Amino acid sequence: MQDNLPKNSELSSKISAFLEYLEVEKGSSSLTVRNYRHYLTRFLLWLEKQGLKPTLQSIKPEVIHNYRLYLSRLVDKDGRTLSRKTQGYHSIALRSFLKWCLKNDLEVMAPEKIELPKIAERQVKFLTGKEVDRLLNAPSLSTIVGKRDKAILEVLFSTGLRVSELVSLNRDNVDIKRREFGVVGKGGRARVVFLSSRAASYLDEYLKAREDSFKPLFIRHSRNLAPNLKDNQMRLTARSVQRILKKYSRKVKLPFDATPHVLRHSFATDLLMAGADIRSVQEMLGHKNIQTTQIYTHVTHRHLKEIYDTYHGRSS
Repeated sequence: MQDNLPKNSELSSKISAFLEYLEVEKGSSSLTVRNYRHYLTRFLLWLEKQGLKPTLQSIKPEVIHNYRLYLSRLVDKDGRTLSRKTQGYHSIALRSFLKWCLKNDLEVMAPEKIELPKIAERQVKFLTGKEVDRLLNAPSLSTIVGKRDKAILEVLFSTGLRVSELVSLNRDNVDIKRREFGVVGKGGRARVVFLSSRAASYLDEYLKAREDSFKPLFIRHSRNLAPNLKDNQMRLTARSVQRILKKYSRKVKLPFDATPHVLRHSFATDLLMAGADIRSVQEMLGHKNIQTTQIYTHVTHRHLKEIYDTYHGRSS
C-alpha cells in the first residue's frame, strides 16, 4: 500500500508533519504510520475531487458527514464495500490528526465531533487444549524445515508473541538456558517474554540442526535459494509464518485456519483459564491498555458458566 500525499497544500504539509510526529515522537510502528498515511491521503484526495480547498478550515462537520457517506458506499475492484471496522479506522485517523492539530495550537474542528461507528463486539478465536496439541504436533521433525516449523509453533504458543515480533528476532536475542528474552512491541514498548521448557527444547534442537551463520532466529530453508544472500534476505517473513500455520491447520483438520494471532489468543486464554490475573496477562501480551486485554475475559466468563452449568447440580 503506497500512498503519496498530494504536495503543495496546507493540509498535506500538516498531515506530513503529523505522520512524522507518529514516527519520531510517538514511536508508532511503520505499519501504523503507513496505515494512517493511507487513510489521510484518501481523505485529502476526496476533498480535492469535491472541489474543496485542502485546508484545515475545510474540515467541517458537514464535510465529514459527506466523506463518511462516501466511505460507506465505496466499492473496490472486486465489488466489495469497506467494512464498518475499516470505515472506523478512517475516522480514528482523522480524529487523531485533529487532536495533534489542537496540541499544536492550530484552529480546527473539535475532534470529538467525529463520531466513531458502532462495531460489533470483537470475536476472539482461540484453540482448545486438544486443538493446540494437534497443531503443535503436526510438523515432522525429520527435516530442518519441520524442526523450524515445530519451533515456531511452540514459541508462538509459549510466548504469545505477535508475528512481527517473532520474525524480527535474532539468534543472540534469545537466552535458551534462562528461557526468557526481551522484545520491543507496538509503540516501542519493551517487555520480557518467557519460554516453556518444551519450547526452549525444540528451539534449541532447531538451532543445533542449522549449519549456517545467519543472524535471524528463523530463516528460509530451500535448495533454490540464491548464493550470498544477506541476513534479512534469509529472514522468514510474517506472511511466511502465516502460511506455515495455515498449512498445519489444514493438515490436522482444525475447525478454522489458525493464524499467529489465534495462537496469541490461545496463549492469553490458556493463562486466564488457569487462574492468571488479567494485569499479568496484559503485561505478558504487551498491551498498552487493560481494555485491550479484557476482550479475553468474555471468553473465560463463558467457560466458567459452562463449568457452572455442568457441575452445579441445582443450576437448572
